[in-house]
Amino acid sequence: MIVRKSMGRAQLLLMLLMVLLFSLATYNLVVMIMENKADGLESSNRKLMRSTSKFHVAVTATDAAYNQWQCRIMYYWYKKVKDMPGSDMGKFTRILHSGRPDQLMDEIPTFVVDPLPEGLDRGYIVLNRPWAFVQWMEKADIEEEYILMAEPDHIFVNPLPNLAYGTQPAAFPFFYIKPVQNEKIIRKFYPEEKGPVTNVDPIGNSPVIIKKSLMQEIAPTWVNVSLRMKDDAETDKAFGWVLEMYAYAVASALHGVKHNLLKDFMLQPPWDLNVDGRFIIHYTYGCDYTLKGKLTYGKIGEWRFDKRSYLMGPPPKDLPLPPPGVPESVVRLVKMVNEATANIPEWDSINRS
Repeated sequence: MIVRKSMGRAQLLLMLLMVLLFSLATYNLVVMIMENKADGLESSNRKLMRSTSKFHVAVTATDAAYNQWQCRIMYYWYKKVKDMPGSDMGKFTRILHSGRPDQLMDEIPTFVVDPLPEGLDRGYIVLNRPWAFVQWMEKADIEEEYILMAEPDHIFVNPLPNLAYGTQPAAFPFFYIKPVQNEKIIRKFYPEEKGPVTNVDPIGNSPVIIKKSLMQEIAPTWVNVSLRMKDDAETDKAFGWVLEMYAYAVASALHGVKHNLLKDFMLQPPWDLNVDGRFIIHYTYGCDYTLKGKLTYGKIGEWRFDKRSYLMGPPPKDLPLPPPGVPESVVRLVKMVNEATANIPEWDSINRS
């Protein structure tokens, strides 16, 4: 009887010990899983963390008065916001693809490159843009790890951080770049074996913040695709003035590059109304309003601001402000143009065609 009781107690103790050991093992396993999950989350977060590396601001341009006055305004605002809190902006270069120095060399940091051979652009001057980037990256000493590809009609409305995520570039999505709707044409340059057409982002090359080493790979392909698109009558007709934008999107996809699409990267008056949370004003559209503040897009307004009104020379100083009721974005644009023209030396006497 005593033996049976002793055996029963031993079995009970053994069971309790086994339960304790099992609980301890389970606890350790859970801790390990949680730690691994945490490590994975931290690793994922590190991968998704926005880069804080400086980026070089690069704008391609010609020596025409129309490009010159826009570059002067752009550079003025670059200098204003470059060192503000939140900015990752590095140095600035105007890549001048006219093949010769112009009168702004001492005012704006400029790198002169050659245009395409005569006749190759067929009058489509922006076809020189990819070729300009190829030359600049081959010959220039670019300190920064990243590049912002910009355009003359960009104004920095807020200090711009580096929006790229490691090797994933940041880009602004354009509503009129529609690779899927143009699949038949896109497939001429992006064959089916490369993947679905959705791999082609709805973007142009600007604004884009991209790792310099990645851009060095894409740029030659961008040149080749641009020229092939221009040589194809169907593509040229379908894409028109945005052909070079499609060419960049296709070239990027050919290299397996997907962009982080950021609508807040840029605003475009008069369609975008607010400035808060945006970084670049792109004044490519005309802004036409009645004196009561009603938009009359497509029809010259009683009040207007349109960059195309100043093809032969710079706009005058102290442009009249929009009437009451006009969106903040348009008001801010005109005020920023006026501030720049009031402070840039010899604004009225330089750069007239």
